[in-house]
Amino acid sequence: MRIRCIQWTTLFVCIMLMASTLAGCFGGHDQDSDNSFGKNGKPYTGTSITAYMGVSPAADVIRSMLPEFESQTGLKVNLQILANEQLSQKLSVQLTAGSSNPDVFMIRPLEEVKLFHKNGWVQPLDEYVRRNPDYDFDDFSKSAIESTTADGKLISVPLSTEQQILYYRKDLLEQAGIPVPKTLDELEEAVKKLHDPDNGVYGFVARGQRNALVTQLSSFLYSEGADFQKDGKATINTPEAIKGISRYANLLKNYGPPGVLNMAWPQAMGVFAQGKAAFFTDASAIYSSMLDPGTSKIVNKVGFAMFPAGQAGAKPFNITAWGLAMNSASANKEAAWTFIEWATGKDLVLKSQQRGNPGARNSVWNDPQGVSGFPEEYIPVISESIQVGVGHDRPQVISVSEARDIIGDIVIKGLLGEDIKDAADKANQAYQAIIDREKAK
Repeated sequence: MRIRCIQWTTLFVCIMLMASTLAGCFGGHDQDSDNSFGKNGKPYTGTSITAYMGVSPAADVIRSMLPEFESQTGLKVNLQILANEQLSQKLSVQLTAGSSNPDVFMIRPLEEVKLFHKNGWVQPLDEYVRRNPDYDFDDFSKSAIESTTADGKLISVPLSTEQQILYYRKDLLEQAGIPVPKTLDELEEAVKKLHDPDNGVYGFVARGQRNALVTQLSSFLYSEGADFQKDGKATINTPEAIKGISRYANLLKNYGPPGVLNMAWPQAMGVFAQGKAAFFTDASAIYSSMLDPGTSKIVNKVGFAMFPAGQAGAKPFNITAWGLAMNSASANKEAAWTFIEWATGKDLVLKSQQRGNPGARNSVWNDPQGVSGFPEEYIPVISESIQVGVGHDRPQVISVSEARDIIGDIVIKGLLGEDIKDAADKANQAYQAIIDREKAK
């Protein structure tokens, strides 16, 4: 009898140990500690959040996958996809009023992060991104994270990225026996050789509108060793900055098409897509417009290349164009983070990239499935740009538009034949005044 009791006791202990082991294998962690959606039944049944997103491929993927997410978690997501201007207006009104809605929203980091952070509208996410090792926050490129950080705090998680690249006419380079430029000096030489306005082909095109051009000017600055500011000081009149600005202005002035002063990206892209320019530099995200037979006459003639190196090397911008942020006034922060974690996880980023939306996760760029949505020549250009890129493409101040006007005006002066050094000295003072004004607040 004693032997049988010992046997039953032993069996009971074994069963309990097995149950404990299985619980550990199948999501025995507390939901609040790791936020592992779908592992603990439906932890958010009866909970709902609101998410505002801009029109984008990433938003389309999230919308298409949302029923599966809601089924896994029990969380109801009221997803509203808005035109960009409408999104900005609604956010401004509701966040200024201290509304708890939306719980989650898309944000343009380099335009809005500093302002939203200063006003206390966004919840820092540093604590959240490290909770679940499977989320693998270190998988995001460093420069993309730089774009979404303010005062050392993570304000949003990258959703889509942009890099400045060089577009070129493969047929024109081949006919002239010109290799793809790897340096800015080589680019200038190639532009000169291919500039043929009498036959309707200009050597170079890029943005020439005062405010719009600044983001594309940025890579010219970085690649010469310059930046907009350093350690709280405006630096747009340094020798390196003057060199980068002069190069950009001279390329447009001497080899650009008529009307360049009125060109933002759609107009500049249109010139290139109609076959009227040999080289075009702009954001990587607009590549599909040049491969669309409905908008382009050079569909099979477009080449992609790294932004050429200056005296400091090739330093294109690599920025987060859109990020996902959490409302600091949200009443459902845990649920909001669960949504952000899912929407920016590896699986969703892979699906988004398959639809042509460049993400910020290194692992997805190294996955053949993750790059299947892009042209073959395009992939190594973006991959390399991500590794060496700079995480901002405009002045890093709250008054971004004002600062862009000041800096863009230097290029305008150059296009009009005025002295760039003198214009840069005056602009540097005006830009420093913005920096000092914002420090004082």
